Amino acid sequence: MIAQSPIAGDSRILREATALAAAGHTLHVIGRDVPSGFEVGPGITVESVSRSSGLRSGNGGLAVGHGRNGPKVLVQRFGRWLLLPEHRNRTEKHWRTAAASVVAAAGPVDVVHAHDFNTLELAAEYAEKWSASLVYDSHELWFDRALPGRPTPLWRARGRRYEVSLASRARVVFTVSDGIAERLRSRGLSDVRVVRNTFPRADDVPPAPDRPDGLLYAGRVGAGRDLPTVVAAARQLLPFRTVLMGSVDPNYRLDLGPVETVAERSIDEVDDTLRTYGISLVTLTNTCENHRLALPNKLFHAVRAGVPVVAADLPELRAVVTQYKLGGLYEPGNAQSLTDAVRSVIDNYSTYTDGIRNAAAELNWEHDAATLTAAYAEF
Repeated sequence: MIAQSPIAGDSRILREATALAAAGHTLHVIGRDVPSGFEVGPGITVESVSRSSGLRSGNGGLAVGHGRNGPKVLVQRFGRWLLLPEHRNRTEKHWRTAAASVVAAAGPVDVVHAHDFNTLELAAEYAEKWSASLVYDSHELWFDRALPGRPTPLWRARGRRYEVSLASRARVVFTVSDGIAERLRSRGLSDVRVVRNTFPRADDVPPAPDRPDGLLYAGRVGAGRDLPTVVAAARQLLPFRTVLMGSVDPNYRLDLGPVETVAERSIDEVDDTLRTYGISLVTLTNTCENHRLALPNKLFHAVRAGVPVVAADLPELRAVVTQYKLGGLYEPGNAQSLTDAVRSVIDNYSTYTDGIRNAAAELNWEHDAATLTAAYAEF
């Protein structure tokens, strides 16, 4: 497996590796920012290749207001906006160059599994050299993401064509939602299978309370998560609590207002935190096709914890939330809509806790892991 993401915090990669190892495969995972001594489990080894921080300031955090102002700051921001797309591409290319020798030393192998487009070219090269099967795991609709920096329509158009040319060599393509799978098929990829970002079923989910105590956002804190709308709605929801927990993207600033914060916790500890408050926020902006077709981890973590959701009313999220009666929906960017959705979930709480519990029988990792291991069994 090859990935440019920090392996220790990428639950999808860790779950997939563990499932394949349990099915009898031996895996070597090459990623980045792997802590010293980090282990995944029997049959799995992990290796790290570093990646430059580049334009990041390294002092990210939540701040009151929106940072400094003035002509010099505005010029710096404009320069960053102009150069960021090129910097991002160079940073990813630099990582692939550094990782090439590590990948070469790891082979030959039977299968090369590329996690996301930024490893696909490297994976395809070595799969061809070793006459190995290529697997493409598209965690996102890569060239339809909301990205900071200047618009890059030509880069996106060329990238979509190149992605298909490389992914067409794969024995199978995995992705995270039916919507993204359909989009990839429409672009010419035939065998696309859905392995959602679900979680293993919890052994013992305590009974839900009669009413929730608060609203919890547990996830990455950064642009594209519609968090300004959460802050605006939090003011209307008082004294009902709105709580935020997660790692903060570098350079992201947000005036939290009445929103409380709690310390970030491990994936397993998030279950108890979600149950403490009772409603999980699954927020995204309606700014790109990738968001419209996404099914975030947070949705399935709420299912595992037995906690209803308030989710962005985007096509793929809407389909799952309404099918299984998981909670309420709100219009992204609309604080009043979010406020109304939260109040509706509070008023109909038992209906949604029942829906969440029933959905756990299907929306779980055991179900999705079977799709993954069945595909590998065909090789």
